[in-house]
Amino acid sequence: MTRVFSGVKPTGHLTLGNYLGAMRRWAAVDQHEADALFCVVDLHALTVDHDPARVRRLSRQSATLLLAAGLDPELCTVFVQSHVDEHARLSYVLECVATDGEMRRMIQYKEKAAREQRRGGSVRLSLLTYPVLMAADILAYGADEVPVGDDQRQHVELARDLAVRFNQRYGHTFVVPRASRPGVAARVMNLQDPASKMGKSDDVGPGIVYLLDEPDVVRKKVVRAVTDSGREVVYDREARPGLANLLEILAACTGGDPERLSGAYESYGALKKDTAEAVVEVLRPLQERHKELCADPGYVEGVLREGAERARGMARPTVDAAYRAIGLLPAVSEAAGAGAVGVR
Repeated sequence: MTRVFSGVKPTGHLTLGNYLGAMRRWAAVDQHEADALFCVVDLHALTVDHDPARVRRLSRQSATLLLAAGLDPELCTVFVQSHVDEHARLSYVLECVATDGEMRRMIQYKEKAAREQRRGGSVRLSLLTYPVLMAADILAYGADEVPVGDDQRQHVELARDLAVRFNQRYGHTFVVPRASRPGVAARVMNLQDPASKMGKSDDVGPGIVYLLDEPDVVRKKVVRAVTDSGREVVYDREARPGLANLLEILAACTGGDPERLSGAYESYGALKKDTAEAVVEVLRPLQERHKELCADPGYVEGVLREGAERARGMARPTVDAAYRAIGLLPAVSEAAGAGAVGVR
């Protein structure tokens, strides 16, 4: 059975883009068709300035929303990254295989480092090396497939390169993963800036619909969405990005096709109204389930505890094999050590 690994980073509240682009597919498809692992990658949240209490709070919220979105712990493994030591263990080994040049060519690092430099600041070393940790997340579990958007494909390519390089130098140890791309609305754009992704790290702004936004807040954000010049409702991602974004969101919520939907509207107002209601209805069951789960925190904690145990059991053999392959001396077990006492 194909093994799939996916994660969410608790650097902000999860958005409509996270749900339509990834989480809904995880629940509807991946957990049924693959041996699937879904992880709150909290170690990645430490690569930037952060409030420790907020990271903990968002980690729990993210895990709860994954379950509210329909992930079933009987069908898949849901856990928190820092609860499984193998991620950090393997990350260092892979850092010894990766190169400085590879890290500095990563697009997100280049963009964030340049932004901080313009401000007169600098970025943390962990921001430079976090793609290796992401590779460790994938390779530790022998994942065959990693569903990602276009902005993350470079990281999966790095994981592939590191796996191939390690296997060639030290013996076959890792499965070489492949990236897979979700379908329509895989990349929901900001309602106020359709050239930018609807990112959860942006804490404020009317262009971002969060999964826990109240219905009236959702309606207000969608109705105020930026459109384009002209009055005709047509689907054209290049020339009419604002309109195309609304049509893609509506299509993703209703199961339609954005180009066909464009022919059903004569005004932007009608399209915005229907899109807003479609988003409200898509989020309604998720929000109701989230409320139920928040009332039973012990259940969520149990899922995460059992998920970490299961994930640890999957990852440890591969990570131990990587340690042996690269030349590290295996640890002597306590039992073996006790038996050797007094032997000359």
